[in-house]
Amino acid sequence: MEKHLIAVDLDGTLLTDDKKISRRNKLVLKKAMEQGHEVVIATGRPYRASVMYYEELNLTSPIVNFNGAFVHLPGNEDWGIYHEPLSIDTVKEIIEVSEKYQIHNILAEVMDDVYFHYHDEKLLDIFGFGNPKMETGDLRQVLKKDPTCMLIHASEDEVPKIREYLSEVHAEVIDHRRWAAPWHVIELVRTGINKAVGLERVAKHFQIPQANIIAFGDEDNDYEMIEYAGTGVAMGNAINGLKSKANKITLTNEEDGIAVYLEKKLNL
Repeated sequence: MEKHLIAVDLDGTLLTDDKKISRRNKLVLKKAMEQGHEVVIATGRPYRASVMYYEELNLTSPIVNFNGAFVHLPGNEDWGIYHEPLSIDTVKEIIEVSEKYQIHNILAEVMDDVYFHYHDEKLLDIFGFGNPKMETGDLRQVLKKDPTCMLIHASEDEVPKIREYLSEVHAEVIDHRRWAAPWHVIELVRTGINKAVGLERVAKHFQIPQANIIAFGDEDNDYEMIEYAGTGVAMGNAINGLKSKANKITLTNEEDGIAVYLEKKLNL
């Protein structure tokens, strides 16, 4: 069988609802790698919050973080470090306007450093995973570097209004997505950056054609990757929009959907 590149999203896809990799998924991915296929993680998470899964699977491939804004090969800087951040000037302009809406907080991540506009114990706990450097204060003052991504946590009613403003004013320089419920969060990255961009870098590294890429996802940050892959597979628990774009639909993340599909597709 020809060599395939298997791209897996983490939350809601490879991971169960309690954030674990099931035994069956782990065994099937291991078997796929033993047969010469490559496995790559493609996630919206930063590296610090995905490295434990990378190591659990014993991967040696590059990893796609921040929805494609950061791609690297852990432990090998010679491979290249691809970091596509937002412009700090654009971010400061967005902060200025965002304060006119009912926002709870604004966050900026510069690789593994996290900056909070306002103090927020709940978010501090969530984003403290992996022990990043964390700082709280007016982002227009404390932010000194172009951020990898930006997050706006707002009231549910305000999210569509903020996204409308972002589309009207900043469409040429940023792309934005909405997090899944229950979080009413808008995530911003540099325009043209998505998981497909990162996956393309990895595919070129392994010299694997687009037709031999199998990608699994469940949310709207997986759209581009699912469309780019030769076979885009939506999880059974995926949003309807992703299911309509996917080539195939497998079982849910709680039902070993990745393993079930790969066992049949790759004769594992």
